[in-house]
Amino acid sequence: MYICKLNELPINKSGYIENVKAHDALKRRLLDLGFIKNTKIKPILISPFGDPRAYEVRGTIIAIRKQDAKLIDIIIK
Repeated sequence: MYICKLNELPINKSGYIENVKAHDALKRRLLDLGFIKNTKIKPILISPFGDPRAYEVRGTIIAIRKQDAKLIDIIIK
């Protein structure tokens, strides 16, 4: 088990959200989208230029920019 940033999680490798370090409006938005502690998350697609990436969270696919993904800590078990 180890901790990494969401942007470092390899494609099709699952992890669990540990912490969202974003502030104010961004944190509220991420929490509203389901980025809650202990939620399973898996990167599934990368855009042609590498940013943003698409993640599967709670049965939904959500695209997030790399700079925002760096603010989310992930536990890989």
